[in-house]
Amino acid sequence: MMLADLPLARRLERAEGCACAGFVETRAKFNPATGAEWIEVAGTYAMFDGPRSPVTQTFGLGIFEPPRVADLDKIESFFFERGAPVSHEVSPLSDRATMPLLCVRGYQPIEFSSVMFLPLAGRAMNTPSGRVTARRAGEADLEIWAQTAAEGWQGLTGVDDVLRDLMRVAAAGRQELSFLAELEGRPVAAAALFVHDGVALLAGASTIPDARRQGAQAALLEIRLRHAMGAGCDVAMMCAEPGSASQRNAERQGFRIAYTRVKWRLDRSD
Repeated sequence: MMLADLPLARRLERAEGCACAGFVETRAKFNPATGAEWIEVAGTYAMFDGPRSPVTQTFGLGIFEPPRVADLDKIESFFFERGAPVSHEVSPLSDRATMPLLCVRGYQPIEFSSVMFLPLAGRAMNTPSGRVTARRAGEADLEIWAQTAAEGWQGLTGVDDVLRDLMRVAAAGRQELSFLAELEGRPVAAAALFVHDGVALLAGASTIPDARRQGAQAALLEIRLRHAMGAGCDVAMMCAEPGSASQRNAERQGFRIAYTRVKWRLDRSD
C-alpha cells in the first residue's frame, strides 16, 4: 500500500518542481530576453518566468530541509529583483517551522490545491468508449496542441492574454509529452505528461467548451497512464482546485488526495 507520507510528498513535489524548471529552461532557450531562470535554495526550487506567469513561484519549501531566514532572504531577493511577488506552494508535510516563519514575514495565503496520487502497480487499463480518440501529439501537431490547450483554458485562469504563449513554450519543451484528444477527427482537448523518478505528472488537461462531457479527458487520462506505466512509473500525480470537477473526475478514476497545499504570497512593500 502506498501511503501519503513525507517520502511520497518529496517525490511529488520534486516531480512538479522539475517539470516547471524544465519549462523555464525552455523559455530561456527560445526567448532569453525574458530573463527566465530558476535556482535551488535548501531543496526549494524557485522559478522565474516573468512577473505575471503562473510558473513564477517555488516548490518544495520546507519539504527537503527546514526553512531558514537566510534561505527565505535569498529566495525573496531572487523574485523581488525581477519585479515579481514571491509565491510558495507549501505542503502540510513541510517542516513545522515553515508556516510560522511565513506569517512572521508577512505572507498571506491566497490559494489551495489538492495534490492527488494514483498507485500504478497492478492497475488495469480501461478502454475509453465513445467517439473520442486520444493520441500522442507529433512534431507537426505542436501548434494545434498549443491552440487547443489555450482554448480549453480560456476564461478559467485569469491570465487569458498569456495562455497561448505559455502553451507554445510547454509544447516546445522536450521534457514533457503532449497528447491530443479528437472528436471525429477534430482536436478538442489537450494534455501533457512529465516523468521524473518514477512519478508521472499529469498536467495541462483542458477541453474546448463545445466538446466537454464527451469523454475527452477520460481518453487522455488512459493514454497518459499507459505511457507512464510503459516508462516504469509506479505512481501518477495531478493537482486540482479542491472540490472542483477536475478533482471529482480524478477521484472517480481512483486518485486519492495526498494533501492540500496552500499558496502563500508576499508582495514587495517598498
